[in-house]
Amino acid sequence: MNLNNFLVPMVVEQTGRGERGYDIYSRLLVDRIVFLGTPVDDMVANLVIAQLLFLQMSDPKKDVHLYINSPGGSVTAGLAIYDTLQYLTCDVNTYCIGQAASMGAVLLAAGTKGKRFALPNARIMIHQPWGGVQGAATDISIQAKEILRLKDRLNEILAFHCGKTVEEVARDTDRDFFMSAEEAKAYGLVDAVVQSRKEVPGATERSS
Repeated sequence: MNLNNFLVPMVVEQTGRGERGYDIYSRLLVDRIVFLGTPVDDMVANLVIAQLLFLQMSDPKKDVHLYINSPGGSVTAGLAIYDTLQYLTCDVNTYCIGQAASMGAVLLAAGTKGKRFALPNARIMIHQPWGGVQGAATDISIQAKEILRLKDRLNEILAFHCGKTVEEVARDTDRDFFMSAEEAKAYGLVDAVVQSRKEVPGATERSS
């Protein structure tokens, strides 16, 4: 995905030294907010990971807030973000706005227990990884085994974060499994459905 194709809003703020301009993502980063609002590919994953590592280094004890509105995407890119989330020492609050599907749902579930949220009209979907393979028979066999390995690993991750057995998750992800925000809460993907920022425990006002 080419992020240059998107119009990025600018924010202008008054400081003691005059006006200062930020792109909107940099301004959100000041408040320790990372926004994943695209399909997940290697470039997007690298940008998200860089932001997460920056926030970890700037204050390893202060919460990070990851907002997700993504249809998913590359499994390997998504797992790179997932591993980074687990690597951080700071708590990670995850929020689903719009949708968190496929790898997006995995990242939503990967937030700190008790700090995973969905907005009322959010949609969450889990399923098994898919991909087309072609080439020599031996290559097809190798790729098929790798897809099955990734399928098992994703099921293990979801089972761990949702408090379910791998068998339950494997059954549910055999086909596209859509959930409303409340259904995702019952499933264990999120901890609460919130309509207002005021309902998020420990929510603070905007940084100055």
